[in-house]
Amino acid sequence: MSEPSVWAIDEAHLVNYLLPCDCPRVTFAVAASTSEADRTRFFPAEVSRVVAIEADWLVRAMTTAVYVYTLPSETFVLFDANAGYWISREPVKRQDVTEIRVAPRELTRRGAELRLVESLWPLHDAVAASTLEFSMIRMRNAKGHLQA
Repeated sequence: MSEPSVWAIDEAHLVNYLLPCDCPRVTFAVAASTSEADRTRFFPAEVSRVVAIEADWLVRAMTTAVYVYTLPSETFVLFDANAGYWISREPVKRQDVTEIRVAPRELTRRGAELRLVESLWPLHDAVAASTLEFSMIRMRNAKGHLQA
C-alpha cells in the first residue's frame, strides 16, 4: 500500500504483537475451518491461540517493554480479517498508551499460550500446512534462516 495510512490491530490478534518488534514468531489460532485433527495436534483442550518463539528470545521478551496505543475507531476500515489489520487513511490521535513490561505474562492474561521452541522452522512448516488461522512474523530473524 503506497498511500499514507495508520495501521491498527484488533483485540483478538493483539497478542501476536506483544513481543519485541524483531522477535521471530509463529502465531496460530483455532478458526471455524480448523479440522478436528489439527485442533487435537496443536492445542491442549483449554487453549485456542498460541504464540511460539525461540527459547533464545525469552530473556528479551521478558525484559523489553512494549507499548499498546488505543486509537479512535471511527475512521478505520478492515484491511485483513485473518491478520486483524485495520487501516485509516486519515491521521488519528492516540487516546491512551499502555506500557507492557513483561510480555509473556500479558500474553497469558489475554488468553494465549506462549510456547518456547528451539527452532521455529518445523512449527512454521507444520502450521502453514494446517487448517489453522496463522501468522508468521519476522521469520528472517529465526535460527537457520537462509539468506537468498
